[in-house]
Amino acid sequence: MLVFAAGSTLAATAAPARSAVTAATVTTQLPRGVVPTHYDLTFTPDADKLSFTGSVKINIDVAAPTRTITLQAADLTFAKVEIVGPGGAKGHAAKVSVDAQAQTATFTFDKPVAKGAHVLAIDYSGKIYKQAAGLFALDYDTDQGKKRALYTQFENSDARRFIPSWDEPFFKATYDMRVTVPTGQMAVGNMPIAKSRDLGGGKTEITFATSPKMSTYLLFFGLGDFDRATAKVGDVEMGVITKKGDLAKADFALKSSGPILQWYNDYFGVPYPLPKLDHIAAPGQSQFFSAMENWGAIFYFEYALLEDPEISTQADRQNIYTTVAHEMAHQWFGDLVTMSWWDDLWLNEGFASWMEGRATERFHPEWNSQLEAVGGREYAMGLDSLATTHPVVQHVETVDQASQAFDGITYQKGEAVIRMLEAYVGPDAWRDGVRAYIKAHAHGSSTTDDLWVEVEKAAGKPITAIAHDFTLQPGVPLITVDAGACVAGKTPVTLTQGEFSRDKPTKTPLAWRVPVSAQVAGSSTVSKTLVEGGKGSLSVDGCGPVVVNAGQAGYFRTLYTPTAFAGLSASFAKLPAIDQLGVISDAWALGLNGQQAVTDALDLAMATPADADPQVWGKVAGVLTTVDGMYDGAPAQQAAFRKLAIARLSPVFQQVGWSAKAGEPAPVANLRTTLIGALSTLGDPAVVAEAKRRYAADKTDPTAVPGPLRKAILASVGRNADAAAWDALHEQAKAEKTPLIRDQLYTQLAAAQDPALAAKALDLALTSEPSETLSANMISTVAKLHPDLAFDFAVAHKDAVNGKVDAASRTKFIPALGKASADPAMIDKVRAYAAANLPAGSRGEAEKSAASVADRIKTRKAALPQITAWVGRKG
Repeated sequence: MLVFAAGSTLAATAAPARSAVTAATVTTQLPRGVVPTHYDLTFTPDADKLSFTGSVKINIDVAAPTRTITLQAADLTFAKVEIVGPGGAKGHAAKVSVDAQAQTATFTFDKPVAKGAHVLAIDYSGKIYKQAAGLFALDYDTDQGKKRALYTQFENSDARRFIPSWDEPFFKATYDMRVTVPTGQMAVGNMPIAKSRDLGGGKTEITFATSPKMSTYLLFFGLGDFDRATAKVGDVEMGVITKKGDLAKADFALKSSGPILQWYNDYFGVPYPLPKLDHIAAPGQSQFFSAMENWGAIFYFEYALLEDPEISTQADRQNIYTTVAHEMAHQWFGDLVTMSWWDDLWLNEGFASWMEGRATERFHPEWNSQLEAVGGREYAMGLDSLATTHPVVQHVETVDQASQAFDGITYQKGEAVIRMLEAYVGPDAWRDGVRAYIKAHAHGSSTTDDLWVEVEKAAGKPITAIAHDFTLQPGVPLITVDAGACVAGKTPVTLTQGEFSRDKPTKTPLAWRVPVSAQVAGSSTVSKTLVEGGKGSLSVDGCGPVVVNAGQAGYFRTLYTPTAFAGLSASFAKLPAIDQLGVISDAWALGLNGQQAVTDALDLAMATPADADPQVWGKVAGVLTTVDGMYDGAPAQQAAFRKLAIARLSPVFQQVGWSAKAGEPAPVANLRTTLIGALSTLGDPAVVAEAKRRYAADKTDPTAVPGPLRKAILASVGRNADAAAWDALHEQAKAEKTPLIRDQLYTQLAAAQDPALAAKALDLALTSEPSETLSANMISTVAKLHPDLAFDFAVAHKDAVNGKVDAASRTKFIPALGKASADPAMIDKVRAYAAANLPAGSRGEAEKSAASVADRIKTRKAALPQITAWVGRKG
């Protein structure tokens, strides 16, 4: 793909008056000099023909006379383009030149367009897609037959598939939208409907109210046989929109969103500025996203918004809540204030991820959700410790690179860095800085440093240098801990900063200023310091083993000397649950990396007390199933390990049981499904047999498969299926009408351990039987257990597979299928695919997959002999 260079100047009117961002500093893929201020869009979709016609009048400001105007457009056909001068002067037609590769259209006029205000009038037509890009269609089954609904998805760069536009985040404008639709169907936009006019002949014209100034990627339109329920929250009409008959499933989301909105109004210090906020549920799924923060009209795939008692789990309920909280946070961080360019995508995603956690902790403390932040940090560190990582603030040049920026570094590392900085300056100072930032840049654009300026002012202490260390350079700091003898009730601790790298162990460490906290196990007193220049020290109150990164707010790995770790292990049961998670996570990661004994984490798993927090037991189960996967291909050694692992987890599962108990905490319900999954993976005969029994009894016994266990039972049956069981699942999937259940059934068909059944699932995925948006999920599900099979299949059917993948994921999808492989040949295969099929600047995901395979091979070679010896000692 063509790499676009930034231009030089842009009309000053594009820059928000109070923003520190100037037009000349903003990256663009378009020529500078023409700026949109308002779009007046009229269109008519034809859902049956998968096409639409449209006309748009764009108010523009021209900075200097020009004969050409270039904007972004993809898969659009132009019928007429003309420009009208100030005061409605006679229009001048343009010649149109389309560059499909660059996704641009250039309009050339016979004479220069004068400096000043003009209206660019365009008549055009376009495609309605079957994957989530631009204006797209989703088909679903009902008792009355198949239905089709239309939605839009524009992030990051797909508004150009629907409206010829300046499709970049900095170019904010207001929007008027009119649409002609079938009478009786519901049309949804960012703003409320201002006017509805019956055109006769079964058609209605809908006019939406004028939007506030916003970026193109936040525009939304939806159309279908929908139901809507509302609740008034102050002056805002909060709504949920579902396909007909599903409103009850959105009740939890609707009730949750009101208190979140009120709290966000207070936290951000700026009230939500639109008159309505709809949460819109759609059947299907995407490889790229689960929900999208369109201003005033948040889009969700159904699994991320609807709670169905037939299949939803407690984890699903929590995911609905956090997803709603995440997307609502974007209404400020992203919509009201938008990053100027995709380099600062984390200003949207990292902050929304952090804010969802804060909202969940506030309104649902019983979920103990702050422990989940440790898991998110672990995921980020897994990516960040490989040479293929990138800084949180990363340079983006192309559409493909922008799509690839939506990853665990942007989201989970961004969130973890914010948690660390908030802990460093204090929650009140942090909130005051955020409020000042939102007020200063409302309805405009910003960069990361605009935020640091405001937080630093509010905190009265420097944080910019620390923030730069963690956002402008990649990698994971490593803090090595050496604790001395306790003297006069104080324990001295020496801290040394290095770098945790999984594939560059001898590299010269980068330097970070690292906020570090520590406390003696069992103590409530926390000591803090800032490690600078690679060195630091603490005098910790109390005598005993010291926990570094107490409370787990820091983004770094902690490596203890063997003596210090031994003391901490002996006191493991005394640690708060969040620190138990932190200690075992660090020990596991450092053990796999050869920086401490890999069996240290396994010893902690064996020493975990029976009454430990359910999320700690979830981590233990995760470690044990990871080891089990490392033994694939070594059945005798795997069997010995499984015996030990099942013996460790079975007593915990017996305490939890198959049936929910009245009033049990939510984390216990989550642990139940986690343990069913883990023990099924480990091949526990009792759990596998009981799952099969319950599945078989479901037709006659309504209590056999309660809704909260349906996914876990289906997963166990699907994983352990023989040909007959697979065929039974297949028949059930074909007959199912409820999309949430149907999608789960097809997913489990793709999760079989048997390679022959996995191959059948791959063939099935490319037929018309699964929904258009489900096929790619089936292929990626096969890749979890059979990466080589799935990758080879996708390469052999490249065009058909890419046809099932949305545009934003096409440079990532096939390369990612191989990342779980342990075959050295996969490294070359992934790179060969990328070299033959992807532009040089779009091969980041392929390199990540290759690095993942190389790391897995290295890790297994080093760790398995130690683990096998450990199993022998324990067996």
